[in-house]
Amino acid sequence: MVASALGFTVMTTLIKFLGDDYPAALQTFYRQVAGFVILIPFIINRRGAAFATTRPGILLFRSAAGTLGMILSFYAFQKMPLADANALSFTRTLWLVPLAFFIVREPVGPMRIGAALVGFAGVLIMVRPGADGEFAIGWPAAAMLASSFLFALTITGMKVMTRDHSPMVLLVWSATLGLVFALPGALFVWRWPEPFDLFLLSVMGVVGTLTQGFYIKGMSIGDAGAMAPIDYIRLVFAAGAGFLLFNELPTIWTLMGAAVVVVSTLFITWREQQIARQARL
Repeated sequence: MVASALGFTVMTTLIKFLGDDYPAALQTFYRQVAGFVILIPFIINRRGAAFATTRPGILLFRSAAGTLGMILSFYAFQKMPLADANALSFTRTLWLVPLAFFIVREPVGPMRIGAALVGFAGVLIMVRPGADGEFAIGWPAAAMLASSFLFALTITGMKVMTRDHSPMVLLVWSATLGLVFALPGALFVWRWPEPFDLFLLSVMGVVGTLTQGFYIKGMSIGDAGAMAPIDYIRLVFAAGAGFLLFNELPTIWTLMGAAVVVVSTLFITWREQQIARQARL
């Protein structure tokens, strides 16, 4: 989980560094290319089994939502301070509460609902709508919030799909369809990268894929209630990278709002673990 947090910080730092010359849609395409290339040996080895599915519609929806979410998050990381963008990205856990009720049909009690509402209050502290007589949220923050919602949709879809699909099959479909969906947006802003930029874009894509793998591995071998808090260390990494490389300092509003969001999402994670344990008894 620590490796995942560090890898995520490296990826977002490269996103921001390359952002002036390579728009979010183009960076997303290179990210998907790297993810697909890494999976080619598995696809060749398993052939048809790598794409075996009985629910192509959900896979198409997940990949479309995930690709759009990635473009929006890349845009936010390019335009916002790294610490601010990372803090807003954690709101995906808050979106999972209503989605679990409406889509997965999971029971949602007053404690989880209350924690989600407190978390969204933390978001309002960070974006401060109406501050200084203006709507302070801005397009980058709105993009990150929309991205978090889309990623929550993909996580919810994954919960449904894992009932009869292996994680590797889902990863293959996600990488393949993600590459297809990312291509049209990249063509609108296409430019051939310089050799060194191509190297950095490739590193960004590979690190992004490895980060996802580290996260899945950490959550699979450790208790989710214990592992999830470790992911928040990327707030520290992001603040450090932003200060050292881009001369960014998080505002007091970001720190206060992030603290509220972190506490509420940790409570939701703990509550879900308690419910899961009770169901097993």
